[in-house]
Amino acid sequence: MTDIKNITITDPVYKEKTSYNFIERFFIKLLNDKRDMAFIKLCGLILITTVPFAVYLFIPGNLNWWLVLIYYAFNFGVLTGSFILMLHLTSHRPLFKKEYKWMNNIIPWVIGPFFGETPESYFAHHLGMHHAEENMPTDLSSTMKYQRDSFSGFMHYYYVFIVSGIYDLAAYLKRKNRIKIRKDFLAGEISFWIVAIALLFFNWKASLFVFVVPVFVVRFLMLAGNWGQHAFIEKSKPRNSYVNSINCINVAYNHKCFNDGYHIIHHLKPAMHWLELPDEFLKNLDKYTTENAIIFEGIDFFMVWFFLMTKNYKALAKHMVIVNPNITTEAQAIAFFKERVQRIDISGYTTPQPGNAKLQTA
Repeated sequence: MTDIKNITITDPVYKEKTSYNFIERFFIKLLNDKRDMAFIKLCGLILITTVPFAVYLFIPGNLNWWLVLIYYAFNFGVLTGSFILMLHLTSHRPLFKKEYKWMNNIIPWVIGPFFGETPESYFAHHLGMHHAEENMPTDLSSTMKYQRDSFSGFMHYYYVFIVSGIYDLAAYLKRKNRIKIRKDFLAGEISFWIVAIALLFFNWKASLFVFVVPVFVVRFLMLAGNWGQHAFIEKSKPRNSYVNSINCINVAYNHKCFNDGYHIIHHLKPAMHWLELPDEFLKNLDKYTTENAIIFEGIDFFMVWFFLMTKNYKALAKHMVIVNPNITTEAQAIAFFKERVQRIDISGYTTPQPGNAKLQTA
């Protein structure tokens, strides 16, 4: 365990380039923020690898099991995490300027379906609902009512989302009068499944492996990530982002997934650029101590989820950053974690409470 006072951040921060090649210069003119050139490069990589690979699998006679394994290993092992966090960040901060806003559809509508992301569903769930509700019971992905070190609890969480998630989100958006978001969400969801089902009649194996299976895999992964992000909740103030979320710092995941580990800050300042998050964290170290927040070093949300599912509290304690001078030993950390993952009776939280984060885009 490292004391928060001795933290040195190794996560990515912005470094100004002294020169750009002609491709970069072209796209800088189109971008809202030149710091997001990494997204252009990621889109380019996907468009010359994943998309043609998927098209190849649809050609009759081309699909072999070993090719599917290679496709999955490349997509899920190399690109999926980066893509989803690019989708996340460009939902909060549109990538292209207003005069080129049609290009903002490329990520959710053209690329997204190859990564199990039905068009507009991420935006509708994450910005249209999750940030507005802040993991409270009115949040359809709230973790509050679950015992958060229980695998059976997590599987119930996943089951409910898969079975009724589409209907529940559409109903929520209707209740909240978020008509455009609801319209776009249903258009994207319905369009995706019409195309996927139609392609089953052309090449059922390719459609199943390229489009259908990834939806269930990616939704499992996103729910596991959300579970890890919102597993440790202080029940006396469950809407407070400092104590209903965590930060994961100095981990390879932040280099691959655009500093996604700074989840407390993200809920506090949803539109803050991802390269500013490490500095924002360092500016407010005292606040984490005051609020008794949970910070992990060297592990990411999925590892947090896995350690909770296996009840490996020693591993969690090993990676905890000491923010509270009264919680400095392994035994104290474990007791603290176990207290924070207890199921919360949500009957007392039927009335929405004032939040500290808003539905916000740049």
